[in-house]
Order: sequence, then C-alpha cells, then structure tokens
Amino acid sequence: MTANTVNGSGNGARSGAHTLVLLGAPLNVLILQSLQDGPKLQSDLLRRTNTPAQSTLRTQLKRLDEIGAIEKHRRNRFPGVLEHELTAGGHDLLSVMAALEAWLAKAPEGALALDGSAAKAPIKALAEGWSTTMLRALAAGPLSLTDLDRIIGSLSYPTLERRLAALRLANLVEARTSNGRSTPYGVTEWLRQGIAPLGAAARWERRYLPETTAPIGRLDVEAAFLLAVPLLEPPADLSGTCRLAVEIPNGGERRLAGVMIEMEDSTITTCATRLRVDADAWALGSPTAWLDAVVDCDTARLELGGNRRLVDAVIGGLHGALFGSLSQIHR
Repeated sequence: MTANTVNGSGNGARSGAHTLVLLGAPLNVLILQSLQDGPKLQSDLLRRTNTPAQSTLRTQLKRLDEIGAIEKHRRNRFPGVLEHELTAGGHDLLSVMAALEAWLAKAPEGALALDGSAAKAPIKALAEGWSTTMLRALAAGPLSLTDLDRIIGSLSYPTLERRLAALRLANLVEARTSNGRSTPYGVTEWLRQGIAPLGAAARWERRYLPETTAPIGRLDVEAAFLLAVPLLEPPADLSGTCRLAVEIPNGGERRLAGVMIEMEDSTITTCATRLRVDADAWALGSPTAWLDAVVDCDTARLELGGNRRLVDAVIGGLHGALFGSLSQIHR
C-alpha cells in the first residue's frame, strides 16, 4: 500500500497529512474508539459504529489493517469467528486522535467532535493546505491569491482559489486589510495550533509507516516552526538569539532546516528561516528527535548549547503551546 495522496485528490501528501485524512473519516474514529477496551467481533463493531453498511465497515477495517493499526484473529481458535483488535501502532494512533480532538475543541465557532461530520472540512483543509505547500507560503506572512499563484507553480489558479476558499471557510485563514487591489490572507491562531495534530501524525507515520508515507522535509520543518513560534509566551526578561535546526537527510548528506529566533525582553522580534552561525542558544537534532522534544518535551536526543535558559524556554514553550492542553501523549 502506498499512502501518497491526500483524500484521493492526487496531491502528494506531505508528512502527517495522510494520517490526518485517515482520522478525518468518522467511521475510522468510531472503530478505533470501539477497540480501545479490547477485541471486538465485526457484529459488535457494526453496532458500536452506528450500523453503517457492512461493505463500508469491511472496507474501513481493511484500510486500518493495511496500515497496521488493527489486526484480526480467530476468537479462542474457533473456526469462522474473527475478531479485531488494536495493535501497538493502533494504540499509538489513539494519541494522534487525542491531539486532533484537542485541536478541534479550540475551533473558533465552537468545539467540533472528531467523530462528527462537521470536523471533516477543517481536517481536510488543513491536510490539503499542508500538502500543497500553501501553508508554508502563508506561514511567512499574508499573501493574496495572485501571490500564491506566483509562488506555487505546481497548482493551477482555479485549484489555488478552491483551496484558499476551503481554508477560509474552515477558519484557518482570514482576510487582512490592504491598500492594494488584491486581498491578502493570513493564518489564524487556530491554524497555528494545527501544528500539534500534524506533528503527532508525522511522528506516528515515521514510526509505523516510514516506507509508504512522505519523509519530513525542509518545507515541513520551516512551515512548522514559522507557524508555531508566534504561539510562544516566553518568561520575563528573556533576550537573545536562538537557532532551531533540524538535520534533514539529503542523499548521503544532511542539510539543515529550521529558524532563527530573535527575542528582546521576552518579545519575539523576528523568526526567519535563514540560519546563522552566531546564536546565543541553539538546538540541533533529527526530525524524530525534534518531534519527541515538542510532543513529549523530551530533549534527550537533541544537541543543546549556549544559553540554556533561552533554548529550554523556547522548546518548553513550543511543547506547552501545542500540547499543553493534553494530559498525556502516549509514546
């Protein structure tokens, strides 16, 4: 199985997007929730998932089995009686669901239920905006549709227009004032918080679907930091420059991607993707090491240096801003 498109749209799915789309299907969510407390017969699952068509349930069970989230076996070795249960990957997928539920609970027009139909549109818009690199472009600052058309050559103008409309209707971007003829659109705070479920989903894919999902690349790293850093609330009297760098595999070599943050009196003055050598504090590590640091606040695999108070505040602040509302993210 190759998980290389977003919702069948033909767009290459960037890291994390495939899993978000999977969880954007209410039936998948209901199946995973139903299996939390132990194995179930298909007849039990049918009842617990609001009695969908049996063919539909079988299709989704097969999909979850193919990605290794569930498995089936014979109950008590009795011929013909099959039951489904969560694998280790399936249990870890519950933590991605928790991050997605926490994000949906912050929806600007009121909390959305993950297993409800109203959640599908924002989840799809987030995944598609991420995969089409629209979010990377908008992360750097407000842009008009004309600007996006100039920057993103891989999508036609009508396609960009549809995707931008979907982001706007989902409250992920909003119009900004302008003196020009074109209306610029900027990201909302809710979109910035969407880095949490994207990050949790990307980590799950690296652990359980490394061969069939997209690796974490430079654009993912830059977009994630540019969107998340403005959510920071640093402690008082903190100033200096902090370099956040991720080692991205590039053939036989590794290249760095990330951001340089400048802070003055606990206010972030700049956040740019040009990495400089001269920094008061720095953190360096692989994509998975960074995901552990931000999701779990586990910096054991990061190389930290310089002003530790500054770099610890930045990493701890990212964890708190994105995952602080969750009581626990299971490893």
